[in-house]
Parts: sequence; structure tokens; C-alpha cells
Amino acid sequence: MDAIKDFLLPPAKSTLAEQTDSLFWFVHGSSLILTIGLIAVIVYFVYKYRRKSKDETTPLITHNNALEVTWSVIPLILVLIVFGWGYQVFMNQTVVPDDAYEVNVTAQKWIWQFKYENGAQSTGKLHVPAGRPIKLIMSSNDVIHSFFVPDYRLKQDVVPGRYTEMWFNAPEPGTSIIFCTEYCGDGHSDMLGEVVVHEEKEFKNWLAENAGGGSKPEDLAPEEWGEQLAQEWACTTCHSTDGSQMTGPTWQGKFGNEENLADGSTVTIDENYLRESILEPNAKIVEGFPAVMNTYQGQLNDEQINAIIEYIKTLK
Repeated sequence: MDAIKDFLLPPAKSTLAEQTDSLFWFVHGSSLILTIGLIAVIVYFVYKYRRKSKDETTPLITHNNALEVTWSVIPLILVLIVFGWGYQVFMNQTVVPDDAYEVNVTAQKWIWQFKYENGAQSTGKLHVPAGRPIKLIMSSNDVIHSFFVPDYRLKQDVVPGRYTEMWFNAPEPGTSIIFCTEYCGDGHSDMLGEVVVHEEKEFKNWLAENAGGGSKPEDLAPEEWGEQLAQEWACTTCHSTDGSQMTGPTWQGKFGNEENLADGSTVTIDENYLRESILEPNAKIVEGFPAVMNTYQGQLNDEQINAIIEYIKTLK
């Protein structure tokens, strides 16, 4: 049985996953039993009532009250069981415990951003403590996304202009993949993330080290940090660093050169242009490319923007 579970479902890594899986196996198990039973009855009838001679006529069959009540009542009972069980699982997934630790989640093409109560923030990785309820308060900066963690059996749409919520409790340290399951553009399949579950002490250390967020690690040069930020903030999902064609203009060999814009004008790619493109991406659209980039105003601080610019300068 465990081998079948491992084959059909990902690992169950949250307290809610076991509840969902139990209902899943009940529905599929009862369906399998009914299917086998119906096939057996069909085979039996085919054999029992087969024509034995050419002159044989089919007897007149009217109805059987007991049989009709049976095949009506049994499905009704199963439906009521599934409804009651499903409602209980739904309520358990919906009602957030009072002691839940809150994390703000912001989705945009094509990254997940996480902000914590002490000002710490991370991109692409949701850091949480093990054995503690976690409440996610989610919103989108652009289009509809969907936050899905298969290991937790949880999925919730993330909608622009409003907040949606979900919660989970992961008892054991480990990692799980986050998917976006609402098509959100060219980079949809690259909109991945990771839940990193820490021991309580390790999580507190991580929070303390990242308090305030957005500061350059001491052991990294600005351009190295810029490369790291470009990966974390999914810049390289749209902008190549090797000259290849992607959704946005390549970064390779661009700094200091002229660029043709969609309105017929030209612009020199310098620090001011790059900063403006990060904060007001639709102010100057490069010829041949769509205006699909979101603003990073209020998300990247000056130090982070400067680091990304320094990284772009190195891409000769």
C-alpha cells in the first residue's frame, strides 16, 4: 500500500496532507470496489442470460423494488459521507489557528516574494519554522497566480487587488517545491519557489540575520550580489546574459551602447536608463519587445538596484 501511495502521490509533509489523502483514498477505493462489483455483475448477467438456442426468447422483466432502493441508497450514503468528510477537511484547511505565524506573499511575473514581521524578506524561498502553524497573506502585483505546494496538498489563487489566505503546519524540517498553477505568461513554467522548513532555533537565527532585508552580504562584491539578485528576482527569466532572444532585451554587451526605442527615438544605455527601466519599465520600450515588465518600485532598494546595474556592466 505504501508503494502505491508513493507512486500516486508526493510525500505528505503537512498536518493537513494526511486528512486530504485519507479522503482521496476513500473516494478512489470505494469507486474501485463499485467498479469491480459492477463489472462482475455485468459478466455474470452476460453469462447467465446468454442465448442458448435460436428459438429462445428473452423473458419479460419488470422491476425489483428492493434492488432499485439498494442502488439508490448506497450511492446516496457514499455521497453524504464524502460531503461530510470533505466539509470537515475544508474547514480544517480554511480556519487559521490563532497562534499562526504570518508571512506576506507577493506574486508577480515570475517570482514569489516573502516578507516577515521583523522586516526580513526573501525571494523564491519561503523560510518557516517546523511544527508551527504558518499563515500566508497573499496578493498579486499583476495577474492571477496560484500558490501550490503538492507536498502540503494546498493550493490557493493569488489575485491582484485583494488578499487571499492559506495556512499550513509542516512538522518536520525539509524542503518542498512551490508551483504557480495559474497560467501567467511566457515565464509561467519558471515561476517556481521553495518552502524551507527550519528547526525553531535555526529559523530564529535566519530571521535575525535577515532583519530589515535588502542589505548586501559582506562577502560579496556589488556585481556578484547583483548577479545573485538577478537570479532571485527572476530578471534572467526575461533578459538573457548571453545575447539570446527572450521576452525582453538581452543584457549582454548593452551598457554604454545606443538602443532603438519603439517610438522611433534612441537612448544611451547608462546607469540612469537602467534605473528608470527597473522602476518605470514602460517609460521607454525597446523596439521589437512587448511592454510586459512590472515595476520594482518599492521592492528593490537603491543598494539592490545599484548592484544589478553593476552586474549588467560586467556583461560585455
